[in-house]
Amino acid sequence: MSSFLKNRRGIALLLTLTITTVLIAATLELNRQVRTTVIATATTRDRLLLSHIASSGIHLGMAMLIKDRYGSNADSVQEDWADPEKISELLQEFPFEEGSVTFKISDELGKIQVNALIKKFPGHRLNDLQYNMWDNLLRPIVSKDEDADINATSSIIGSLKDWLDSKDDDATEFSGAETAYYETLDPPYECRNGPIPHVDELLMVKGMTPEILYGTGEAPDEITGSKEMLGTEEAPSGITSYLTVYGMKKTRPRRKNRKNKTFQYEGKININTADLPVLKVLTGPDHEECAQAMYDYREEQEEGADTKTYVNALSGTGWYRNISGCGDVKINSKLLTNTSDTFRIESAATLHDAKMTITTVVQRERDKKTRKWKCRVLNWQEE
Repeated sequence: MSSFLKNRRGIALLLTLTITTVLIAATLELNRQVRTTVIATATTRDRLLLSHIASSGIHLGMAMLIKDRYGSNADSVQEDWADPEKISELLQEFPFEEGSVTFKISDELGKIQVNALIKKFPGHRLNDLQYNMWDNLLRPIVSKDEDADINATSSIIGSLKDWLDSKDDDATEFSGAETAYYETLDPPYECRNGPIPHVDELLMVKGMTPEILYGTGEAPDEITGSKEMLGTEEAPSGITSYLTVYGMKKTRPRRKNRKNKTFQYEGKININTADLPVLKVLTGPDHEECAQAMYDYREEQEEGADTKTYVNALSGTGWYRNISGCGDVKINSKLLTNTSDTFRIESAATLHDAKMTITTVVQRERDKKTRKWKCRVLNWQEE
């Protein structure tokens, strides 16, 4: 009898230990799951809040652009939307309990319009003025490559022309390339034969390299870094910062009851907002000093003034002729404008240790019913 009781006590002890072990394991697993759920929920909450903070920067940028449109038809680097200090003052009026945001606005028409190389779409006629600008842009870069062919610059531009135009045959210009060439690559692909939707697609064009497009050095921060993004002689930042796929303008049909299926990119550059490399493209390689003088002319301010006051008015598109050293420079008026309604807004938000950047391209336009100005989103990307 005594042995039987001892056995029962031993079994009870084993059962107790087993149940305790199971309970501890279940509790630990439940605790792990709860902690994972809490962390995931907090991460999702922060991500959502971060998205709203970054979006607020975009909408504040839109508000600045709309306000600016009511005040002036011209657009320049002298306006509030292009001034980091004015943007900082605006952001101080909208503080967040948690997190912060900053944003930058840039003019898309201060850049070279890639699709303007073709006069209109559908079509295949080359725009000679745009060809000359591309030559001014690429030749200094391509010529640094000692192994490059003497006609390498013309070949790249010809390939871009073939990539854009509506024709797809073997009769290429300037040693370009059509689908027959791209189908020999691994993997094979076809020519776009139309306007490209994103600058990165240029890498698919024969002769265009990552070094040409993106540069060999690290580009400055888009929002808080250098306004010019010039890079250095040894490590240029590439040409992508000075190119845009926007600027499309619909053309009217010549005949009544004819569907409007054609459109074009005017290719006009806002001389009031173009960065220094773009100004150099406009003036040509023989007048780079004039381009620098134009850039400085736009930025010149009164010394000792309590508020930012610019010395030189940027009226019209011929103001550069008033600058010393630019008297002999002639920029074709068909390449110039002083207005724009297409802008890029880059908003960077931070919350705790997390960051988010939203980049959007907006088109300023007037509502047909209310006649009020608004911003229509053309592209929205979150990172």
